[in-house]
Amino acid sequence: MTVIWDVDARRRFDHARRRFELRVRFASDSRRLVLFGPSGAGKSQTLKIVAGLTRPDAGHVRLGGETLADVAARIDVPARDRRLAYVFQDYALFPHLNVLQNVAFGLQRGWRNAAREVRHDEVQRWMRAFELGPLSHHYPEQLSGGQRQRTALARVLVARPRALLLDEPFAALDPDLRARLRDELADLQAELGIPLVLITHDERDVRRFGDEVIEIAAGRVAGPGALRDDALAA
Repeated sequence: MTVIWDVDARRRFDHARRRFELRVRFASDSRRLVLFGPSGAGKSQTLKIVAGLTRPDAGHVRLGGETLADVAARIDVPARDRRLAYVFQDYALFPHLNVLQNVAFGLQRGWRNAAREVRHDEVQRWMRAFELGPLSHHYPEQLSGGQRQRTALARVLVARPRALLLDEPFAALDPDLRARLRDELADLQAELGIPLVLITHDERDVRRFGDEVIEIAAGRVAGPGALRDDALAA
């Protein structure tokens, strides 16, 4: 088995009087991996550790055999250098930038005042792919939930990431739009062929994207995706 995702992460979170212990360990060769479980189970924190947005207290993260983090070996590749496209649940668009500027933002580090008119082949490609042309000069507050999601996806894909990390990407959408965008995203991932990790507590997302499902409950891997002892030796 060629392991794509190899995650062994431990992290303690202290919030007010509540302590949460995250201890997740799994390996997978799936290009469509779903982290499934109830709210508060630790799914988002696991994804942030993979993305490099949160540092584990112990353990490692590897993608396709490359070590992105290893506490014991003192390896911690910065999030910007991991080339992972992270789409937050609220899409995290820049409110002061229009759609075109938000999409173009993915091309340059530290670009805060992008020109209102951006001409770049890769930007135009994704603007067309997600039918965002007519919305080029709209701002996030003027967009529907589906339009914001398409803008967020275009922004991360313009940088040609090595993998997609999606945190509840359909949660804020109405049922009909959710079903349509679920199919569009599945088709897009199949076309691009890049690995995808999707967080959800919706079983319909599991059925559509769950080539392999890692069930997480109370900060632990609870389902059949738990790391097999021989997984990393293969």
